[in-house]
Amino acid sequence: QVQIVESGGGLVQPGGSLRLSCAASGFTFSSYVMYWYRQAPEKERELVAYISNVGVRTTYADSVKGRFTISRDNAKNTVYLQMNSLKPEDTAVYYCTTRVRGADYWGQGTQVTVSS
Repeated sequence: QVQIVESGGGLVQPGGSLRLSCAASGFTFSSYVMYWYRQAPEKERELVAYISNVGVRTTYADSVKGRFTISRDNAKNTVYLQMNSLKPEDTAVYYCTTRVRGADYWGQGTQVTVSS
């Protein structure tokens, strides 16, 4: 079955960096677009970035453009989110997701807290 597991979250000071990882299994990873979303307390879940199946195309929310980079390693069935110049407003639970044969699959999320 499809499984998605995020890791790499934590507490970081403003201006710092973190790299999130998302390990996927149970489907042909290289055939599917992968997405990162986030949800801050009392806010709607928002799309952060997504990457095409072979990594040629990437798209970012305006709020993270120039600071975050999404990438993938299809040999490892893993997608990454490199987050630089982090701000307190980046504090959220970050989720990795994909749509396989019409069904959406989400990981459990990883908490990112940006605070001094």
